[in-house]
Amino acid sequence: MTTTHRPPTGARKAVCYFFILLGITSGAWAARIPAVKHTLHLSDGQLSYGLLAIAVGLVTGMRFAGHLTDRLGSARLITPAAIATALTVIPPGYATTLPALIATLFLFGFTNAFLDVSMNAHGVEVERAYRRPIMSSFHGMFSLGCFTGAGIGGLFAALDLSAATTLTAVGLPLALASLYARRHLLPTTPPPATPTTPRRRAPWTGWIILMGIVSFAGLVGEGAANDWTAVYLFQNLGASQAVAAAGFAAFSIAMTIGRFTGDHLAHRLGPVRLVRYSGLLATVGLTTTLLVGQIPTAIAGFALFGLGLAAIVPQVFSAAGNHDPARAGQAIAQVATVGYAGLVAGPAIIGGAAELIGLPAALGIPALLAAFMAASAGALHPKKTA
Repeated sequence: MTTTHRPPTGARKAVCYFFILLGITSGAWAARIPAVKHTLHLSDGQLSYGLLAIAVGLVTGMRFAGHLTDRLGSARLITPAAIATALTVIPPGYATTLPALIATLFLFGFTNAFLDVSMNAHGVEVERAYRRPIMSSFHGMFSLGCFTGAGIGGLFAALDLSAATTLTAVGLPLALASLYARRHLLPTTPPPATPTTPRRRAPWTGWIILMGIVSFAGLVGEGAANDWTAVYLFQNLGASQAVAAAGFAAFSIAMTIGRFTGDHLAHRLGPVRLVRYSGLLATVGLTTTLLVGQIPTAIAGFALFGLGLAAIVPQVFSAAGNHDPARAGQAIAQVATVGYAGLVAGPAIIGGAAELIGLPAALGIPALLAAFMAASAGALHPKKTA
């Protein structure tokens, strides 16, 4: 008698929740940044110190999150990391000085690292149990969470409620719901007592560095699109502010759609061809936008750019997590450390280049990086390390 394989649907829903949680907290915070800036009477430069603190906290946390995930198991770490993330989004709303804001945002970024690594590592385990690609849909849930958090933040702002009230109303329920979600995670299995057990930190291999650079390239594009799409349409093409905002919306919606269709495409095409075609699509979309220089074409081009970028980073994270299952957390953390530097540095890279060569030419950088991702796709299925 043959037994029917039953995928762990409960675990998949639980991981979806944790991705949504990270998205909601990030979106809600982003939506209330103007309120915090106004309340503390910060200049743009002073605010940048606070925002940089999130990135520093994230990178610092990544140094510990991967090793701890492998030592304890992702199922043991993911819930306390989620609760910590949900709770640490609250204090920035109550900060009364710039140093306090910097400290609280560093802590928020630090806890983010542990949730990010553990939920991606557990997502890889669930994907393995499903025996088919599902990683892209998890990242799609993060995108939905960002939209939801931004919407909640906008609603509270419209009601003239403070940032502190907004972040408390978001953080506390999410922390409580995490206790329920943990019941559906896959059981923790102790690491085998073999030489592959992560007794020490995993080395930075050439393949890990390459995957980190591919992730960096993708997130430079995402960060650049987030900050410069509307500016390009308004400043260089003469679009109204409403139309310029629609251009960014087209990018965001296309990226979300791409993430929810990415698993189906990965199953049909395989990750190598998916990343190759995705990189080419992103290159064509952004290049067309810059060469044609017309508003309707630019909006369509930004949408293609988002659609192309959507599935690349999830496939890279999945490959990292499967590279050496005993060190999945560390591999994901290493790749994410390099990758998220691109999300932070992307807008600054484009801004600095725009000062020298103009914004249209500067936006050619993400187009070239998309072509690089397409060229690097063949590395997504390396042999496992011993």
